[in-house]
Amino acid sequence: MPEGFPLGPIFIRFYGIILMLGALAGAWLATREAKRRGHQPEIVWDLLTYLLIGGIIGARIWHILTPPPSSGVTAGWYLTHPLDALAIWKGGLGIPGAIIGGAIVLYFYTRKYKLNFAEWADIASPSLALGQGIGRWGNYFNQELYGAPTNLPWKIFIDPDHRLAGYLDVEYYHPLFLYESIWNFGNMFLLLWISRQYADRLKDGDIILAYLVIYPVGRFLLDFLRLDASMVSGININQMVMAVVAVCAGAALYWRHRGDARLGSQTLDERS
Repeated sequence: MPEGFPLGPIFIRFYGIILMLGALAGAWLATREAKRRGHQPEIVWDLLTYLLIGGIIGARIWHILTPPPSSGVTAGWYLTHPLDALAIWKGGLGIPGAIIGGAIVLYFYTRKYKLNFAEWADIASPSLALGQGIGRWGNYFNQELYGAPTNLPWKIFIDPDHRLAGYLDVEYYHPLFLYESIWNFGNMFLLLWISRQYADRLKDGDIILAYLVIYPVGRFLLDFLRLDASMVSGININQMVMAVVAVCAGAALYWRHRGDARLGSQTLDERS
């Protein structure tokens, strides 16, 4: 399967094209959400470049700190080979780092222009899920992010050059990138539905907290199928981080709305 095509002296990778399509689609959705909330959609396009830079830097740092075993290198190796640490065209971007990097950029942008960070994080959340859902298809062209061997009807063939050590004779695998893509699209639709169905009860920051519950739960579960998990001291670091984030975000949502349930039961008592 081709990973891209030459354009003069430059080799254009399908992975990069799909990532950019995901970013543009996410930005378009964010303009719709911003307009619905009474904000100028042009803010999104101004912010997009900064978010991309912050997201790429954060994603690369996360990969450097938690490289998968198949990369054949460790975090310490990157520290002694700084040029390779910068070589993102060789692969190696971590979604958790991209989210953290984007969040940092968004915080400083909203602070500079006196915008509500929590509200803009809510605006960005469905767009982030959409971008992830599209971007995961870049893994298809790179023949990466596949899961354990399987004979299910939707199995995916992996070329021998892209198979992991110990699986060279295995041809078909779970399309893990597809599972995560579907989960992300579902996350996007759910967040959009919540933001409209419960608009009168939501507080600024609730949608991003919901995202930080839904996405990590899916990622945590799907990592059980992953063959190339990033391990730190024998622990799947991505899976552990996802579990901690989901629990903390869920607890924060409960804490923010703990009075709503009491108020609702008091209202029912008064009516009865």
